[in-house]
Amino acid sequence: MAVTTVAGVGDVSLARRGHDVKGRLFHLLVVLSVVLAFVILAALVWDMIAGGESVLTERLWSFLTSGLNSDPELAGVWQGVKGTLQLSIIVVAVAFPLGIGSAIYIEEYASDSRLTRFISVNIRNLAGVPSIVFGLLGLAIFVQALGGVTGGRTVIAGGLTLSALVLPIVIITSQEALRAVPSGIRVGALALGATRWETTRHHVLPAALPGILTGNVLALARAAGEAAPLLLVGAVSGVFFVGAQGTLEQILHGRFTAMPMVIFSWARLPAGQGWNVLAAAASLVLLVLIFVMNGFAIWLRNRYEQRW
Repeated sequence: MAVTTVAGVGDVSLARRGHDVKGRLFHLLVVLSVVLAFVILAALVWDMIAGGESVLTERLWSFLTSGLNSDPELAGVWQGVKGTLQLSIIVVAVAFPLGIGSAIYIEEYASDSRLTRFISVNIRNLAGVPSIVFGLLGLAIFVQALGGVTGGRTVIAGGLTLSALVLPIVIITSQEALRAVPSGIRVGALALGATRWETTRHHVLPAALPGILTGNVLALARAAGEAAPLLLVGAVSGVFFVGAQGTLEQILHGRFTAMPMVIFSWARLPAGQGWNVLAAAASLVLLVLIFVMNGFAIWLRNRYEQRW
């Protein structure tokens, strides 16, 4: 009788599932949202391609390898690409280890105290703070207070400012990835005699790594597209020239710019002189650059998913 009852309940639930109007409506809304997002992205990409077609078809290579110039026929994005890559390297080296380490401590080691909850709430609040506020923070701390270490208005100060900007995002996404790991994995490892660190290092972290990498991809994409904080910490928005190209001193303490700054500078110049075409082409270059960085991170995530 029990089996019959269970089977009957299962049949009833399956029958009701077939008439789940709210569920189907929600599924339809999700699909429409995804389609709408792809349509907007496609329209944006098409607008950039159409706007920068003359540059992309006639002098793509020189546009990618040339520096900033007051002549739109000679201007290129190399200095912006180089600056964006330098800033991204600093963000990866600073924000990612600090963010992942903080998430591991909060989720795996810290007790559920009032102080821990207070810290977690403030981290989530920081994720919603406007980027210009982090620019003011970078100006006050990394440019002025620690100017002797960072060199003032340099790429180091810009990278540290962007690291502070994305650090809450890295912590939050890493926490969610760690929480998604089944508690049975921790219990089983501890029951077999593993220490807390061995459990975290060999079992929890590998299982959470795909989710952590996904969050880091989003954080890196935001850092690569920010312009407001860089305006305050010294990124150049116009033409500049450097002396000894390629030296470590010039790279770390010289003047710098980034792709968002280049696009911002060209977009506000008179459209009739051809700067709007350069801005559209530079926007497409930035989009492709972010796709490449994201693609590499997604490849790493897929490798760890297969290994796990």
